[in-house]
Amino acid sequence: MNAFDIDTATTLAGQTRHFLELDEIPAADLRRILDVSSELKARRAGMPKGAPDPDAPLDGHVLAMVFAKPSTRTRVSFDVGTRQLGGRTMVMNGADLQLGRGETIADTAKVLSRYVDAIMIRTFDPADVRELAENADIPVINGLTDHSHPCQIMADILTFEEHRGPITKRKIAWTGDGNNVAATWVQAATAFDFEITIACPESLRPDDEILSAARAAGANLTITENVREAVAGADAVVTDTWLSMNDPDNVRERRHNLLRSYQVDAELMAHAKPDALFMHCLPAHRGEEATAEVMDGPQSVIFDEAENRLHVQKGILLWCLGLI
Repeated sequence: MNAFDIDTATTLAGQTRHFLELDEIPAADLRRILDVSSELKARRAGMPKGAPDPDAPLDGHVLAMVFAKPSTRTRVSFDVGTRQLGGRTMVMNGADLQLGRGETIADTAKVLSRYVDAIMIRTFDPADVRELAENADIPVINGLTDHSHPCQIMADILTFEEHRGPITKRKIAWTGDGNNVAATWVQAATAFDFEITIACPESLRPDDEILSAARAAGANLTITENVREAVAGADAVVTDTWLSMNDPDNVRERRHNLLRSYQVDAELMAHAKPDALFMHCLPAHRGEEATAEVMDGPQSVIFDEAENRLHVQKGILLWCLGLI
C-alpha cells in the first residue's frame, strides 16, 4: 500500500477532524499527511497547475476560506490545491459575513456546516478558530492565528526532508521574534522528534503555555538570547519577519532595536553546519531579518517552502475529510 491510498466512498463516520494545533494531532497522522503530500506532489510532475488530478478525490466538495488577515500563500495554495483535487472554493472576508454585523461565531459555524464541506480560517484570535470548530459539523482548518501557523510548519518539514532526509534527531535553530511560527516549530518538535533552539530577546519569547506544554511532552527545547550559540551545529536556520501586520511605528522601531543582532547573514550561517538550510516562510523584509545574500544563496529553500504549502494543504484537506 502506498502513502496515497484513499477510498472516496469511505470516510470516518461520526468523527469530525479539525486541523487546529500540531500538538493536538497524533504524530502518526501528521506523518501520514506529509507522506500523502509528498506523493501528491510527485504525481503532478509535468501537469499544468490548473489540471485536476485524474481521480479527483474532492469532486463535489466545497471549501469555504475565511480571511480576517490578508494572504498570498495561504489563499492561493488552498484555492489551487482544492481545485487540483477536483473540489471548489469560495473566499470570504469580514465584510462578506454577518460576523461583522453581530452574528455569533457559533451561529456562523452552524450555517456554514449546512453549505460547505470544510472551512479554512485565517484570523487573529485563536479563540475564534476554536469556537468555530466547537460549533461546526465539518472540519475547520487553522490557516493562521496570532498563536500558531500549523499549515506552514508542515510545509517547512516537508521541505527540510526533501533536501536533507528525515528531520528526526536533527537540530532546528530559530532566530528572531518568538512569534506564532516559532511557537508552532516548538509544537512540532515532539511529534517529529527533532531538537529546537529558539534565539530571541527575553521580551519576545514564545508563549509560556506553549513552551511548558512542549517541555511536558518531552521536547528537546532550548531558549536563549545567544544567537550564535543557538545556530551552532544546526541543520536548518529559520527566521521570520520581525513585524506583525498593522504594527504601529513605535512598535516597528522597538522591534528593530531588539532584533538587529538576530539578523541571519552569511557570518551567522557559518556557525551552522556547512550544509545547513536557510528557511523563511515569507513574506520577507529583505535586509532586516535576513540579508539578500542568504535569502538568494545556495542554502536557501524559501521558495520550495512556498511551493510546498500547495501540496501540504491538499494532504491536510484529505486528512480532515477522512479520505486518508
